[in-house]
Amino acid sequence: MLGLLVYLLWRYARLPLWHIAVCALFGYFLSTSTLGPHIGRLTGAAIRYIAGLDV
Repeated sequence: MLGLLVYLLWRYARLPLWHIAVCALFGYFLSTSTLGPHIGRLTGAAIRYIAGLDV
């Protein structure tokens, strides 16, 4: 999901490639930290909340 957001920013907001590399490295190092599982659960809960909205 977050990768899709970075792709859209690159495609339509002209995000430089080195910013994409920093995002990828930050995501990798953050996922291997002790906060990784908590961030995964929070992201999953946010996606489930957004998917459950009646628009």
